[in-house]
Amino acid sequence: MGLKENNLVLYNTLSRKKEEFVPINPGFVGIYVCGPTVYGDSHLGHAKSYISFDVIVRYFRHLGYKVRYVQNITDVGHLQSDADEGEDKIAEQARLERLEPMEVVENYTRSYFEDMDVLNVLRPDISPRASGHIPEQVEMIQTLMEKGYAYEADGNVYFEVEKFKDYGKLSGRSVDEMREGHRVEVKSDKRNAADFALWKKADPTHLMRWNSPWGKGYPGWHLECSCMSNKYLGETFDIHGGGMENKFPHHESEIAQSEAANGKPFVKYWMHNNMVNVDGVKMGKSLGNFKTLKAALESYPPLAIRFFILTSHYRATLDFSETALQAAEKGLQKIYTVVEKVFTSKALSEKTDDAFEKEIEAYEAAFQEAMDDDFNTPRAIAATFDFIKKTASWIEREPDKLSVPTLEKLTSVLKSLLDDVLGLLPESFEKEETSSDKMDGVMELLISLRAQLRAEKNFALADEIRNKLTELGITLKDTREGTTWE
Repeated sequence: MGLKENNLVLYNTLSRKKEEFVPINPGFVGIYVCGPTVYGDSHLGHAKSYISFDVIVRYFRHLGYKVRYVQNITDVGHLQSDADEGEDKIAEQARLERLEPMEVVENYTRSYFEDMDVLNVLRPDISPRASGHIPEQVEMIQTLMEKGYAYEADGNVYFEVEKFKDYGKLSGRSVDEMREGHRVEVKSDKRNAADFALWKKADPTHLMRWNSPWGKGYPGWHLECSCMSNKYLGETFDIHGGGMENKFPHHESEIAQSEAANGKPFVKYWMHNNMVNVDGVKMGKSLGNFKTLKAALESYPPLAIRFFILTSHYRATLDFSETALQAAEKGLQKIYTVVEKVFTSKALSEKTDDAFEKEIEAYEAAFQEAMDDDFNTPRAIAATFDFIKKTASWIEREPDKLSVPTLEKLTSVLKSLLDDVLGLLPESFEKEETSSDKMDGVMELLISLRAQLRAEKNFALADEIRNKLTELGITLKDTREGTTWE
């Protein structure tokens, strides 16, 4: 399939402005998004990030691009403190649950994908784990040391930020500001407080440790993403995404070590989604104000949660409240009511409805214009509501004059935009369409059987068929032209 004509622009965090999207390789988009650190159940903040990037991936594919979407699983190396101090988050959870660290990883990785599947988030094309790429990380560290960007200190290896002149270009922070912002570390073996760990020495009690030229240890959190994105997307790729909170130090450090090691630009476009707020404060595990997706799914349909998230632009904060979720559920139901009528309507005319075909084309154009403007899902949803009202009026105004070509076009567009791009239509709609076709066949058989019984003057059995159907909510209408049902 060729590329659809589009004028897609996206906000590049690196340049701090919207830019026209031009892929490195024509027709192909490589996307890397930082995945979860799997030490607990996912919450609505995770849903905001991964639903947002799911729609971005879907839209690129809708436009005809071939997309390779890589989203990692962090299963080692993410410490409690961004200053490379504290316990490994997974090791700590393993201690609390009295499990092996990899048991914790397996439990919460399964939990994460279960939640994402229910929310209709497509699986990444590649979902690499940090622990599965230790050789690549050791190799990159060796390259950085050979080039003079990294140093070893008592079994730990650090990246020396002052050696990389562009450190801070993503976040806008200077090395001096970073140095001032760090508290003095007790017994630190760093040359500079802003230096970050590439490899951490592990004591004998640490369960997650690997052999390296610097002794037994484990990789730094930032290094993992650089190595995995490099392996599957190349030294320079199109889009790197993640949460706003990862801009510094995580993404800043990824840029430094990747560009220092490879001598090439790391990423062309940086995209950051904003967070979910509760009472004006970021939702997060560390703050204890989070609502897990499993808890939310006990009260709300999964696609209502998805719809709620898409009513906010990916770069805007989303204010969580029960009232807001309830309103989203009602709004989505309004869309479903009309879409179901479209999918179950029977066209009787062969004549194209030119006026309504223009409405369909106008909706497609408005939807694409919204999505081409930095994936503006709130505007796309607003265009959908306007069009849904017109569709409801069209169907109700002249139901007996619905045209086959116009109804087919309408059905195709709704499936393409609401399902393929926004991922908002439940599978049951497809099943209902199939069930409706089967229902037509069953009713034709019953009407034919009843006509035969009446011809044989077996009126009692013919009336019993009619009465039983009435009890089921199906009305038969006998006319000169024959029998119809509704």
